[in-house]
Amino acid sequence: MKSLRAVRIALAVLFVSLSACATTETTSTVWTDPSVGPAYVAPPPRPGQVQSVQETIRRTEGHPVGGAVAGALIGGILTGGRGASGVVGAAGGAAVGAAVSQGSSESRSYHVVVRFDDGGYATFVYNSYSPFRPGQRVVLTPQGLLPG
Repeated sequence: MKSLRAVRIALAVLFVSLSACATTETTSTVWTDPSVGPAYVAPPPRPGQVQSVQETIRRTEGHPVGGAVAGALIGGILTGGRGASGVVGAAGGAAVGAAVSQGSSESRSYHVVVRFDDGGYATFVYNSYSPFRPGQRVVLTPQGLLPG
C-alpha cells in the first residue's frame, strides 16, 4: 500500500514538474479568404504581388536545472526518501533529469501575404524558407503559388 502511494506521488510530481524541463515559444498569425466556399473548383490563374513575408520562429529550450530538481524529487520519492537510499535515488534522479532536459531546437515558417490584381488577399505558409520576397510578382495556379 505504501509503495502504491509513493508511485502516485511520484507521478503527480513528475506531471507538475515537466513544465520546468523545457519551454516552447510560438508566435503565429493566420489570415484566411472568407469568400472561398466549401466546394472546390479549380480557379483560373490569378496574378498578384507579394505584399509581405512574415517569419515565425518556434524555439524549444531545455532547462537542465528544472529537470534536475524534478528528477531529484522523483528519485527521492521512489526510493523511500529516507537514509542513504533516498540520497542515492535523489542524486540519480537529478542526474537523469538534467540530462533529459538539455538541448534546444528551432523551426521556422514563413507566411507570404499576396495581394492579387483583383483586390483580394491570401496568405501562403512555407516551412524552412520563403521562396518569395516582398514586391515579387506571382501567379496562383491549381499547382500553387508560382513566380509570375
